[in-house]
Amino acid sequence: MTLVYQSTRDENNKVTASQAILQGLATDGGLFTPTSLPEVQLDFNQLQNASYQEVAKLVLSAFLDDFTEEELDYCISHAYDEKFDTPVIAPVVKVGQHYNLELFHGSTIAFKDMALSILPYLLTTSAKKQGVDNKIVILTATSGDTGKAAMAGFADVPGTEIIVFYPDGAVSKIQELQMTTQTGDNTHVVAIRGNFDDAQTDVKRMFNDEALRAKLLANGAQFSSANSMNVGRLVPQVVYYVYAYAQMVKSGVIRAGEKINITVPTGNFGNILAAYYARQIGLPVHKLICASNENKVLTDFFATGTYDKKREFKVTTSPSMDILVSSNLERLIFHLVGNDAAATKELMTSLSENGEYSLPQVDQEILDLFAAGYASEAATAREMKQVFDEADYVEDPHTAVASAVYRAYRVETGDETPTLIASTASPYKFPRVVVESITGQNPADDFAAVAELETVSGVAQPLAVRGLENAPVRHTTVVETREMQAEVEAYLGLK
Repeated sequence: MTLVYQSTRDENNKVTASQAILQGLATDGGLFTPTSLPEVQLDFNQLQNASYQEVAKLVLSAFLDDFTEEELDYCISHAYDEKFDTPVIAPVVKVGQHYNLELFHGSTIAFKDMALSILPYLLTTSAKKQGVDNKIVILTATSGDTGKAAMAGFADVPGTEIIVFYPDGAVSKIQELQMTTQTGDNTHVVAIRGNFDDAQTDVKRMFNDEALRAKLLANGAQFSSANSMNVGRLVPQVVYYVYAYAQMVKSGVIRAGEKINITVPTGNFGNILAAYYARQIGLPVHKLICASNENKVLTDFFATGTYDKKREFKVTTSPSMDILVSSNLERLIFHLVGNDAAATKELMTSLSENGEYSLPQVDQEILDLFAAGYASEAATAREMKQVFDEADYVEDPHTAVASAVYRAYRVETGDETPTLIASTASPYKFPRVVVESITGQNPADDFAAVAELETVSGVAQPLAVRGLENAPVRHTTVVETREMQAEVEAYLGLK
């Protein structure tokens, strides 16, 4: 039976996987979410010898069950190829008393590559399956990494246009240059005078604007999303948790069936939600540890049951987590309230209108899977230095947030369960803060820091950074948030 994806806000809005991928975001403002999860045979005694591509096919064929075997083979083989700098795709590395799942070996050196390498193929295949001839306009807000990974995936893909909004001055110099130097006639990058939440809020508004949707259709175009709001982004992230567990079995770290903890540095909640779905299809998980920076809205939510975005927005050294409205949490809320769309919509309306909501009676078994903590800026810097001193390993600030939170969790609980940390970005994305933290030196600029990091770490500069300093900047537009739609209409030539 075909898997049903339902909007979190309307029980009557149900679609197949390919329809969900094509739409990106439900027109009612909700997120397409599976109401029941597929049965997957996770035999780790066999999977320990499987390639990343083979694990991807197992997982994706279960979640995207209206794709044919040939279609999935095409998507997977074109996504997970030489654009990754290791055939392992996502190595598991021992770091002190835990294991890092390195998700930064793709072309833009961040975990977003793991899903955004395959999304263009899933999306264009979905369009063909649905008989859609419209131009697909990818409209995306980014806190730093999604934008570049999405543009790298969609650059010059026929029948697509991609428009990325990012908060001006709130990403690292490397992140900014990766976006503003992006090539491709169909790529557009716009900085906004505001934060990520401002950008994400207006992107959602445009998705739900009926007049704008009609204008797009009249011009032969329609929106889709490259954010993890799109199940085509979310489902491929389930793959690497299954693959990592299989690799831990293969290396003898754990026995097949033994439970692990997974710690994820989290802003928009998509990456840890993927770990939750991995657990729901049979991955042996003891705890999912949600790690936040000083924008600790998720930490407070898990501690109190109240989600409150009415607080100071802090710009930190882990900018991809500088988020106060975690969009993907809506999917977990939907499951917590028994897949009740009306109840979920009521909570999301409260968040929009009042800036907060409090959980009603929920499925406590789901809630008990999660632990949460946060790391201050000082704790994050200390963690980068401590990990380097103890393990001769360099972590980026987002991974360091997760490492610091896990360290505190382990001390507080005494939980000795083998633990996997999602290492979400290369330290070369944030060279200045990494070098400052582990050496105490203050490099003159990001590229002086890159050279110093190469010397200190002994790890060669990735291709994504090499030559970036002198690459021509192609995108220089900066607008107010209220001007975002005008930019979209101008890029698309809407009349």
